[in-house]
Amino acid sequence: MLEIHLTTEPPPHGAVTDRDFLTAEIRSLKRLLAEAESDAKTQFKKAEIEAREREAVDKLQKLILEELHHRIKNTLATVGAIVSQSLRNLPEAEGAQHAISGRLLALGHAHDLLLQAKLSSADLRTVIRSSIQAFDTPDESRFSISGPDVLVIPDAVIAIAMTLNELCTNALKFGALSVPEGRIDLLWSVDHKTRHVHVVWSEKHGPAVQQPTSRSFGTRLIQTLGTQIGGKVQLTYASTGFSYTLDAPIAVLNAP
Repeated sequence: MLEIHLTTEPPPHGAVTDRDFLTAEIRSLKRLLAEAESDAKTQFKKAEIEAREREAVDKLQKLILEELHHRIKNTLATVGAIVSQSLRNLPEAEGAQHAISGRLLALGHAHDLLLQAKLSSADLRTVIRSSIQAFDTPDESRFSISGPDVLVIPDAVIAIAMTLNELCTNALKFGALSVPEGRIDLLWSVDHKTRHVHVVWSEKHGPAVQQPTSRSFGTRLIQTLGTQIGGKVQLTYASTGFSYTLDAPIAVLNAP
């Protein structure tokens, strides 16, 4: 018959028991937890310091941008005053005075948009609406605007705002905005294959259009502004209405 004898005798001297092993594991885990807690506290403090530094940098950047914007607007206002004073006593220069003042206002509006966007990219739709606002009627808009979301960099914002000011001014003098029934379609699209933005300004229900015999300063300015953003500009003087098209690469419009 098999007999089993249980003993409670202590293990031989120097032998490692399960209890000793478990105790060592617990000590090791406690040490690791303490180190992790210390590292976490250090990281939290570091993150808190970095957050305060970022906040300080953001505040400083905001102050710098606001001061820069203020100085630019003051400079534009000063230039406008100089132009007005210089041409005030020249009746034949009245048209030029209004044109220059309008261009300076367009620059000012463009910088307002850039300040709102912290001098980074601005939405094309916002740029367009801001640029045509002064030429539109509040009760019933004479502009039909449509297009996808497109971000444009500061240089492109200024070029587009200045171009729209020229187009609106010409439409008010000679085109669709010179008669009550005149309307303007302002559409843009993105060709993802060619990576180009296509902008079309099309006037309708305005007076009959005649091909100009010479290129005005405004026309040359429109062409130059398109070239500055890597685009191709086409002006069409159809009898049913003037149209402007811009084909520009997205890479230039919203390049970093």
